[in-house]
Amino acid sequence: QVQLVESGGGLVQAGGSLRLSCAASGRSADGRTFSRSSLGWFRQGLGKEREFVAAIGWTPPSPFYAGSVRGRFTISRDNAENTVYLFMDNLKPEDTAVYYCAIGLSPASQASAYPDWGQGTQVTVSS
Repeated sequence: QVQLVESGGGLVQAGGSLRLSCAASGRSADGRTFSRSSLGWFRQGLGKEREFVAAIGWTPPSPFYAGSVRGRFTISRDNAENTVYLFMDNLKPEDTAVYYCAIGLSPASQASAYPDWGQGTQVTVSS
């Protein structure tokens, strides 16, 4: 079973930056390895629904983003380290949320496309 562990969250002032990491171990139920999986980042603010942030495929990577973060956030992956990253720049108070990484077969903005999820990491942006 795949396990995902996020890290890198914290408190940052508006305009600042953070880099989140998500380390994967194990294989999916269908035997897929990290290098042959797609990864997604989602977030959920207090009292809000979970929303898509960014995703990256595996052949080709072809990252794509939610409109609210495009130009500020960058998703990347390191297959040798089984890790996906989310670099967040020019952070805004509305970016405050618990950030989750997820792994699946195809890159998608729908949470239902990802069968395995991490436990989340809190990002708080102060004004």
